This record gives sequence, structure tokens and C-alpha cells, in this order.
Amino acid sequence: MDFSTVYMNLKLRNPIIVGSCGLTGTQDKVKACADAGAGAVVLKSIFEEQIESELGKMSHEESWYPEATDYISSYGMQNAISRYLKLLEDSTKTDIPVIPSIHCFGKGNWIEFAGKLESAGASAIELNTFILPSDPRRTGRDNEKIILDIVSDIKSRISIPVSVKIGSYFSSISSFVKELDDRDIDGIVLFNRFFRINFDIENLKIVDGSFFSSPQETEPVLRWVSLLSPLTSCDIAASTGIHDGEAVIKQLLAGANAVQVCSTLYKNGLGVLSDIHGFIADWMRRHNYSSIDDFRGNLSQKSSSNPAEYQRVQFMKASVNSK
Repeated sequence: MDFSTVYMNLKLRNPIIVGSCGLTGTQDKVKACADAGAGAVVLKSIFEEQIESELGKMSHEESWYPEATDYISSYGMQNAISRYLKLLEDSTKTDIPVIPSIHCFGKGNWIEFAGKLESAGASAIELNTFILPSDPRRTGRDNEKIILDIVSDIKSRISIPVSVKIGSYFSSISSFVKELDDRDIDGIVLFNRFFRINFDIENLKIVDGSFFSSPQETEPVLRWVSLLSPLTSCDIAASTGIHDGEAVIKQLLAGANAVQVCSTLYKNGLGVLSDIHGFIADWMRRHNYSSIDDFRGNLSQKSSSNPAEYQRVQFMKASVNSK
């Protein structure tokens, strides 16, 4: 039974990628993910602010994005570049693709760092882009242009594949993804799960929101993978809310080339990867599939006899069924 898949021209032994998180922050942890059965890993992100600071281009903490502050403070500013390159070099000794991640929100000198990652043996680079559309002086197009310019600049400097991990804060996700595709992006990750806030109503202060995803959060991703996979030439990795083998199968049926998992590994341990493999194998056996490619995209919008089911008609169904 063939679990292999191709994502960004990288041959993966299976479609399960450990997403960027603390579980991919050291060589030993990357090796543990590989030994547990991951098809690839995305290294814990390095922040644009860390790179720029070390290059001497950023000196004011007030220019940081708030959600980056705690991470950067704990991860450290000094020697961030050399430490990250060392992590990458050490991690490439595993037998699976290793993809460094850069958390970025603007063009700058940090883009030169991409070339260093390529030289250090990166299989690809994932750009974790985030611009919260909260400034009324900036249009949605202003924010989109920043990301598109980053992609164009990065693609002109390196030859290894580049993916972009985006959120859902776009007025037209399909149009924006098409523009990324037109810039020869190699992969798109749907979607980024951003830092969340909550309120402590007794002490009247902001506190952290839910850290881990829930299985229900995969449903919006499922819709967009189904809609976008037939429209793009770049590969798609589904992310957020993927906790078990059933969720993996669903995203592959929607047309994803790979999936990224994170929260389920924190909740259930790396052993859940073996459980996911087992579920996929059993499901494929019961449905007489011998490879992932045999069923990938079978439930995408393009393959549907009623494409409208993936769009607004769903709300009509919900209204009817609730009566």
C-alpha cells in the first residue's frame, strides 16, 4: 500500500507533516518526529524581527507585532541566525524533508536569510505570513501586495520550493491564492491558526485564548481545499484541526497534497502518528485503494456532480434541516 505523496516537488513517504511548533525546535525533537512516522517537518519558526535585529536593522521593540513578543523574548534575539542555521543543518541528518519557517509581515533585509537557509540544506521554505487587517488606513489590497511582494522577492533569490502559510482574512481567498499561484509559488498552506485572546472578567485583563485547535476547526479548511485545489497549479497542504486519520482522509479527498498536524501531537503524543497511519491503511483497504493518488481530490468541487453544494447552498440546507 503506497502512502507516498508529492508536495512542492518533494517526495514524502506519507502526507503527514509536523507543522511548525515547539515539537520541531531541536534536532532531537525533529528526529523523534521522523522516527514516529512523519512524512516531513516544518521547523519552529524564526521571526522576521529576530533576523532584522541581528542584522542591526531593528532596534525598537514597539515595532514588533504583539503576538511575537513573548515568543521572541523566550527564544532570544542574540545569535538567532546562527542558531537557526545550526538547527537546520543538524535536522537535515534525518531521512525526511526539513522545511524551515520564517514568520514574516513585510519586505526587508531579512529576505537575504532565505539564501542562507538554502545553502544550509533546506528542502523548501515556508513563509508564515500574517498581517492583521485591523488598520482602517490600510486597504485589503495594501496587505495583499505586501505578501505578494515578499513572495516575488524570495522566489527571485532562491531555487528551492517556497510555500506560503496564510490566514483566512481576505475578501477573496480564491483570487489571492490565484495571484500567489501566478507568482510560481510551490505550495500554499490553508490555514494559519493565529494567536487568540480571551478576557479575564474578574481581573479585567487580556489573557491567552485557546492554544490548541479543536477537530471542528478543520471544516472551513475542508471547504477551501475542495474549492481551491482544482484552481491552482501549486500544491496545497491542509492545516488546523486535523487530529486523526479521518480528518487526514477528508483533506486528501478534498484535494490536498499533504496535511500539517500539531495540536493532536501535544494532546496525544507522537504515537498518534502511528494511529493515523493505521486508520489510513484500514480505510484504503476497505475501499480498495492501493495509493493516495487513487482517491486524492475525489470529493473536490471539480469532481462533484453538484458543485453548488460547496457554496452558498449549504446555508439553505442548514436552514431546512433545522426546522
